[in-house]
Amino acid sequence: MAPVRIGIVGCGAIAQIQHLPNLAELREEFEVAAVCDCSPSLARAVAGEFGIPVHLSDYRDLLATDLDAVLLCHSDPKTEIAVASLQAGKHTFIEKPLCWTLADADAIVEAAHNFGGTCQVGYMKVYDPAFELARREVQAMEGTVRFIQVNHLHTDNSHHLAHFRLQRSDDIPEDLRAAQREARRAAVAEALGDVSDDAAAAFFHLGGSMIHDLYGLRALFGQPRRVVSTEIWNEGLGITAMLEYESGARCAATWVELHNIRQFTETLEVYGDNRGVVLSYPTGFSRGILSTLTVKGVDEDGRAFTTHPEIDWENPFRRELTHFHSCITGGRTCRTPVEDARQDVALIIDIVRRYLAAR
Repeated sequence: MAPVRIGIVGCGAIAQIQHLPNLAELREEFEVAAVCDCSPSLARAVAGEFGIPVHLSDYRDLLATDLDAVLLCHSDPKTEIAVASLQAGKHTFIEKPLCWTLADADAIVEAAHNFGGTCQVGYMKVYDPAFELARREVQAMEGTVRFIQVNHLHTDNSHHLAHFRLQRSDDIPEDLRAAQREARRAAVAEALGDVSDDAAAAFFHLGGSMIHDLYGLRALFGQPRRVVSTEIWNEGLGITAMLEYESGARCAATWVELHNIRQFTETLEVYGDNRGVVLSYPTGFSRGILSTLTVKGVDEDGRAFTTHPEIDWENPFRRELTHFHSCITGGRTCRTPVEDARQDVALIIDIVRRYLAAR
């Protein structure tokens, strides 16, 4: 079977650190035929570094080429290009976040439905072998989950990016930068109305970073019944939401940006009557660093135990790409479809609205 011919829109950090190296390893599954970036010099440099034959600066030119699939890694919002890609008949992989508003989510869902092919959202943590083990442990609790906690301490991405030699550029046209700023402003207004700067900042942090925690929670427990409370502080750099699930379990989910501390902590803790599961992730800019899992419990003899299951040495970014390939070529059902991601957009809006309602 011939490799899937794929084009990439957006040549920034996540494309250079994760997707392009993984695609290069998956040469039997994919052929990267073209890259596109609104910075012509960046597209040219990345194409040269990764041996890609075509580099472009207009996504319309990329969609007009002979491609089977498109991977969207460009800056948000991605809705316009996502819809255009699907309308052009391309299997489409959309890096998180899917979008910022429910109207945009509905537009992408409709385009995906009309296309009938694969439209996958880049929710790589559900493809993490440690997450899959955690899911089995949580299912073994058989409805006894009482408390869930997310603790996400985020540092400035520059600390992570400093470990890589990245191609960079500064030739993005100013009118495109201005249009992106206006699109973000319009997204906040549509989703939330006229809100304070701290609420707007939290909105984007939820969608751009804490989204990983929110979709993981949904994959394990479904959509929460309600947002009990939301606290936002430090100009939107601190967020804590209390979520209530149908089972009655509560989740305390916190995201905090710590600019100058070179530390990254992202944990999910799930506790039931007789068992506890602690899942810890590395930063998404890491390569070769595994997530870890700790299981605590009480055995049949009443003795406490703690185990650390071995995690398969597999990169979740690579695993989501192989899944994308199997959906395209083998008709496999997508594990992270746009229809599910729409629920996460709705939850982000609800979390911020709960904060606004309590002010």
